[in-house]
Amino acid sequence: MGNLTGKFAIVTGGSRGIGRAIARRFLDDGASVAILARSTTPELASELDPSLQRILPIGCDISDEAQVKSAVASVIKRFGRIDILVNNSGITKDGMFHKMSGTDFEAVFRVNFGGAYLLCKEVIPIMREQSYGRIVNVVSISAIGGAVGQANYVASKAALIGLTKTLAKEGGVKNITVNCVAPGYTNTDMIKGMPPDVLSKFINQVPMKRVGEPEEIASAVSFLASDDASYITGECLSVSGGLAA
Repeated sequence: MGNLTGKFAIVTGGSRGIGRAIARRFLDDGASVAILARSTTPELASELDPSLQRILPIGCDISDEAQVKSAVASVIKRFGRIDILVNNSGITKDGMFHKMSGTDFEAVFRVNFGGAYLLCKEVIPIMREQSYGRIVNVVSISAIGGAVGQANYVASKAALIGLTKTLAKEGGVKNITVNCVAPGYTNTDMIKGMPPDVLSKFINQVPMKRVGEPEEIASAVSFLASDDASYITGECLSVSGGLAA
């Protein structure tokens, strides 16, 4: 288990799936966590941290600049600093590219890439002032190898990899590391909604012959957010059961 004691983190999309697992792992590792999601509930906060001392749920549309600014200000007011930012939020609006509307392409880009951009824009000046920061962007294995019917999703996540590598070069002198985690097929609502035959086909492509668990993605994120990874920056770590091998 990593050591994040005394650290203060923001996790976007932290109300379910991979984001929820990351928030729980951070809390287990000693961090205080602000969860940003379109909808949060008191029940979620009390489930993750019964004491409610190290959790801050914030309803936020991360594609809205004003809401992002307000959310970050709330985190600073509550915690006083931001040590870790995990850009995990993402949406899909799948379809073959030749049939995909511009609206669907832009909507996915606005959340998946634009949301991360807005959070980084607000948080990086804080981290530079502190001379300390850890940013982990959750992308996708499809951003590396492509995926039929997901041109918008793949493009948004591939753009996030490029942003990660650039911010790593800019932030290094201020002790800010910026890395990616690229999950493969993971046991989330997206997978659970697949027809069994389609899911079986996907699993057969994975050398380990199973899907990953959100907690396995969270372990990789926790490592990159910890001081154990203090000399790792600009990297994209695939957590895919060998799918990218």
